Amino acid sequence: MSISRATAAGTPAPTMEALGKGFHAFVQLDGSWGLNNAGVFVGDEGVVLIDTAFTAHRGRALRDAVAALTDKPVRTVINTHHHGDHTYGNFLFPAATIIGHDLCREATIASGFETQKWFPDVDWGDIRITPPAVTFADSLTVWCDDMRTSLRFLGPAHTSNDVIAWVEEQRLLFAGDLVFNGGTPFVVMGSIEGIIAALEQLDRLGAEVVVPGHGSVCGPEVIGRQLGYLRFVQETAADGFRAGLDPLELARRTDLGDFAGWTDSERLVGNLHRAYSELRGEPLGGPLAYDRIVDEMVEFNGGRPLHCVA
Repeated sequence: MSISRATAAGTPAPTMEALGKGFHAFVQLDGSWGLNNAGVFVGDEGVVLIDTAFTAHRGRALRDAVAALTDKPVRTVINTHHHGDHTYGNFLFPAATIIGHDLCREATIASGFETQKWFPDVDWGDIRITPPAVTFADSLTVWCDDMRTSLRFLGPAHTSNDVIAWVEEQRLLFAGDLVFNGGTPFVVMGSIEGIIAALEQLDRLGAEVVVPGHGSVCGPEVIGRQLGYLRFVQETAADGFRAGLDPLELARRTDLGDFAGWTDSERLVGNLHRAYSELRGEPLGGPLAYDRIVDEMVEFNGGRPLHCVA
């Protein structure tokens, strides 16, 4: 299951972590750009996946890791949102029914390979865009053998189309990119207000184990840390907005404090753009000038491109 690009970059190989009752987490550290997690349930009749992977070779590593657990087929793939690191690998499971939010299907088709232009050095492989074929508006139940997995729409938050997978019987939460453990949250395509409301809902669930979209499997305490960062962004943006600073200049002046050690700190620039949009009273999750914002994130990084070893 080794991945040469990751090894060459000093990034750990993916791991498959057992969570009990047939559930597993496929974890790709360090969880920075493109290194997402996937959920795996191995049941009597087949396998349920929660998200796939960013590149063809990482998607195949996920497929191989599942095959090492069981010879049963992957029958269902759930996409927590449309971003490529969670959907580009869908095509590797052609026999599976792919499930996502109504807006996830729309955004997967509309965005296509858009993400790839921001990571020009990545070896993508022979990806074919494969959107969800079964969609829902608010909630949907997926049965993992006799265990209910509740899919719930909580957008706009990280994106316009975020869903979680909540296995109440196991107190197990697959949070998608509503949660980054050790990484900087990124809401430029979603909403600061929305993700704070979503995280407050997650905090009330009573989860004992959280599989974040990126980073190590953790406990519910990570939700509070995410909320702390996002409220910090809101407060910082309000001060900068009143002072007439643009988001890039404000980001440069901001001391991240306890959040400085999180990966991908340049996301602050994008998050401030989204916070400014909300301060202007614009629709939550409405489109922004993403190409320009990514350019500013690179500028914040001293001209270094976004770090991705996917």
